[in-house]
Amino acid sequence: MGAWQVESMEPVTGPPLPMVSRLAVLTGPCVCDVAPVWTLRGMTSYKRYTQRNEQETLDARQPQLGRPEATRAALIPITKSDSWWLLAQDERRELLEETSHHITIGLEYLPAVARQLYHGRDLGEPFDFLTWFEYAPEDASAFDELLNRLRATPEWGYVEREVDIRLAR
Repeated sequence: MGAWQVESMEPVTGPPLPMVSRLAVLTGPCVCDVAPVWTLRGMTSYKRYTQRNEQETLDARQPQLGRPEATRAALIPITKSDSWWLLAQDERRELLEETSHHITIGLEYLPAVARQLYHGRDLGEPFDFLTWFEYAPEDASAFDELLNRLRATPEWGYVEREVDIRLAR
């Protein structure tokens, strides 16, 4: 079941998820013929850490998900440490952008790599964030470069669980 074939599932930090062969991305409740091996839930939310000029630039460059040429995807569930969540929002913003340049780095890869962030923490889910990326096969190396750059930032020191799931449609 699911439009996306799982090509690989690698734990980056922390325990893995059980292996699956396919993945479905659903909006709303799951109506499934077969019980899923696992289900991750998240919701879209307001942009917590972007400033107006950054949001306008993101909106102008961000392509829609589901582009026909974007037959590759990555789902990267992430949990951050308690020490991250004990920081005030302005301190998290400082680490995210002023120190780690997370938004600036991401902008360099638009429109080739479309992305969507889902929040799971407030739903009581095991992952704080579900990061979803879609890209064309010829942009796979650019996506890997994006991930390597983000993972090398001080912000990533707060990640205590991360699973890298690569997909093809």
